[in-house]
Amino acid sequence: MNLPPKVTERAFARLAEINDGSDTRPLRVAVSGGGCSGFQYEIRLDQAEDDDLVLESAGQRVVVDPVSLPYLAGAVIDFTDELIGARFVIDNPNASSSCGCGTSFSM
Repeated sequence: MNLPPKVTERAFARLAEINDGSDTRPLRVAVSGGGCSGFQYEIRLDQAEDDDLVLESAGQRVVVDPVSLPYLAGAVIDFTDELIGARFVIDNPNASSSCGCGTSFSM
């Protein structure tokens, strides 16, 4: 059985800052075909769908659709704030290689 993705407390904390008490929208993490390595991550604020996996902490939610779930099995969704920029990042054990942009990978 595939392990569901995990979300770090740092990622949930940043999502709380983004939502800032407004109508809290979940962060959608999805995988689609494309990018320079074959697959790419899509990360955006969205609405939850009935068949989404919902990961929740401190009133914040991250959702993953059932098609993307196998590609994100065991992945860790985090937030990083570095000199080159702040962004949500995914450490995906299923990716055999990834692009320098950090949003594209192959399996």
